[in-house]
Amino acid sequence: TCKTLANVTKYPLPSFLHLLLLGGSMLDVGKWPVFALLPPEELRLIRQACVFGSAGNEALYVTLNDEVFALGTNCSGCLGLGDLQSTIEPRRIDVLCGKKIVSLSYGTGPHVVIATADGEVFAWGHNGYSQLGNGTTNHGLTPAQVSTNLLNKRVTEVACGSHHTIALTVDGEVFAWGYNNSGQVGSGSTANQPTPRRVSSCLQNKVVVNIACGQLCSMAVLDNGETYGWGYNCNGQLGLGNNGNQQTPCRIAALQGVNIVQVACGYAHTLALTDEGCVYAWGANSYGQLGTGNKSNQAVPTLINTDKERMVEVAACHTSHTSAARTQSGQVLMWGQCRGQAVACPYLTHFASTDDVFACFATPAVTWHLLTVDGDDYLTVAQSLKKEFDSPDISDLKFLVDGKCIHVHKALLKIRCEHFRALLNETDEESIEIQQFSYLVYRAFLEYLYTDTINLPPEDAIGLLDLATFYRETRLKRLCQETIKRGISEENAITLLSAAVKYEARDLEEFCFKFCVNHLTAVTQTQAFADMDHELLKTFISKASRYGAFKN
Repeated sequence: TCKTLANVTKYPLPSFLHLLLLGGSMLDVGKWPVFALLPPEELRLIRQACVFGSAGNEALYVTLNDEVFALGTNCSGCLGLGDLQSTIEPRRIDVLCGKKIVSLSYGTGPHVVIATADGEVFAWGHNGYSQLGNGTTNHGLTPAQVSTNLLNKRVTEVACGSHHTIALTVDGEVFAWGYNNSGQVGSGSTANQPTPRRVSSCLQNKVVVNIACGQLCSMAVLDNGETYGWGYNCNGQLGLGNNGNQQTPCRIAALQGVNIVQVACGYAHTLALTDEGCVYAWGANSYGQLGTGNKSNQAVPTLINTDKERMVEVAACHTSHTSAARTQSGQVLMWGQCRGQAVACPYLTHFASTDDVFACFATPAVTWHLLTVDGDDYLTVAQSLKKEFDSPDISDLKFLVDGKCIHVHKALLKIRCEHFRALLNETDEESIEIQQFSYLVYRAFLEYLYTDTINLPPEDAIGLLDLATFYRETRLKRLCQETIKRGISEENAITLLSAAVKYEARDLEEFCFKFCVNHLTAVTQTQAFADMDHELLKTFISKASRYGAFKN
């Protein structure tokens, strides 16, 4: 069985708003360097995108009005523009405009394959191994429909290995073509396959629901949860318990009784997600990409102990040794090769999507699937609330602090804070003056109620700690302490220690005290130490001596 936790976060969730914050942040296409030169108004129009290329330096994207553009180095004509010219500015691919792309994949040749909403398949780019499926080995400079054996089929998903392609139809059939030196097209031989051919053998009467490709292998998941693999297997990436290549699909017997719903292939490793939210991994592991805590290859599926809640997505890309997964509440984990380093255990990131892992840490930084981007016309609840903070348009309450106004919404304040629930139930005032806290601190407090985060330097966070104590906001108090800890220095350590004592922040007090003892010489030479409260100084010296701070 799979070990799951009800709560993946370090702290208890303060409200339903935090859950909303975790789920569905807008994808930032700008994280991919290839898009860095696009003006913001152009970025805002992007609805779908794919980044590929040996250095993540080529991209295709679809705009809100279904126009398709390409930019980058144009290796082997894989931008589909009809020539081999690289372009720093986006150029439109006329033949694809209005086609409504539903799936896109690419090989390292490179070649690019798409499936449209109508079930048509188009391919272009490098074709030395017939990976374009047109019966020739001539490179394709513009998208051409792959027609042989597919004209009466409706393709819903495509996947590319380095130089081969597989396609899944709405009926659950798999077709394959291209490079076949290891049996990756599943035809029973190692002859290259020039046009799409149905992968039958033991898949003949089965319904496939998900496909994926490693560099030289192919994987398929059936509607009953069984998983099949074929092709190159020298690293155990087929999960069959051996290292022999497989020229026809073979069921992964070790997953008997386990219901797989999604597979993802890395360069030479495979990840599989079960219907219970568990993750299995197998294959190459020299970068820790299996997440097992070591670097030993595994020829059979191994259950990964993520020690987190239920997983809902696994992610890998045949161009890299990086792995990622997303939990039910939106937490993202990564492991494997991350910016050249080996991470052998799943690591909890701050990312909102698995896509961000590949944008920031994979080598090369390419997309592992077709990205779908939320346009500006859609904001999550959390994003909408954040946008409305201190906006006078629809606010129904304002706070006056140090002569300045902060615009807020009574309903949200009641939901988020017990103090305001009591206060606002007793008053119909549209304006409340605050005198015991500064504008900077009070604004940060109200903003926290809208965003769940605080954005203050450590010295100012002391004032917010005072407010959190006064309003009995336990989680805010903890966030303030964390902020102060991150900003401690020899110069401000005594000031922060004094604040911790004053506001009865025991954990912070102990942290600041130990910092002072560890940097005793420098700390005792600061002005703050010279101005230290007499009683606090006595307590500090007494406690420091018990720690052995004054022993030679």
